[in-house]
Amino acid sequence: MVGRLQGRSAVITGASRGLGKAAADLLASEGCAVALIDLKAHWAQAAADEITAAGGRAIGLGCDVSDRDAFKGAVDEAVQAFGRLDVLVNNAMWNLYEAVPDIKPETVDRMVSVGFSGVIWGIQAAAEHMKAGGGGSIVNIASVSALLGMPNGLVYCGVKAGVTGITRAAAAELGPHKIRVNAVAPSTVDTEGVRRVVSAERIQDRILQTPLGRLGSTEDIAKAVRYLACDDSDFVTGQLLTVDGGLANSLS
Repeated sequence: MVGRLQGRSAVITGASRGLGKAAADLLASEGCAVALIDLKAHWAQAAADEITAAGGRAIGLGCDVSDRDAFKGAVDEAVQAFGRLDVLVNNAMWNLYEAVPDIKPETVDRMVSVGFSGVIWGIQAAAEHMKAGGGGSIVNIASVSALLGMPNGLVYCGVKAGVTGITRAAAAELGPHKIRVNAVAPSTVDTEGVRRVVSAERIQDRILQTPLGRLGSTEDIAKAVRYLACDDSDFVTGQLLTVDGGLANSLS
């Protein structure tokens, strides 16, 4: 069976592990050539090597997405390798949870530069190539925290709310160029990183608050990304696809 993304290519940021790696794996399984971007080139290349070993086509690139020129250079390198750019997944994020009195300028600066500015630089770099290629799909990873308040998450919630605004504005501006821009909003996802920084009690509370009775998986989010990346969603743009087991709409 021919994959839904056969012959296309994607750039995915924060792709060496977690949500980004799951998205890269799934898109590659659908026939998409994937460029995995992460802060350290060897992290990205190790993840890309796993995809290549499984029969996919992948490269790994090191880049700090908060650096506009570096991000553009990485996107250009991906296009040079694959000949085109059809999909961008803006997934990279740097995060530190702090109570309001403890928020430091360096925390705000880094979270905004990676999670907000980096999304803008990615859209800017990708749109240039997608316009030349006749269109494409940009998928931004937001969060249900853009919709809900969260203790110790003032900066994170603000950044992710900003991502939803970026998504809608970019969709309106880039639509005439056949470039779709959407966002996926996960709730808590069961990853090694989450288990490391979130207490077992807090995780159990989140499960109890979720109507479907579990945390999300990286595969749940990757499947939403795949939907927005492929032609199944070719009349969908400017949308926030919430993948949260019903959490954001529950009063439980």
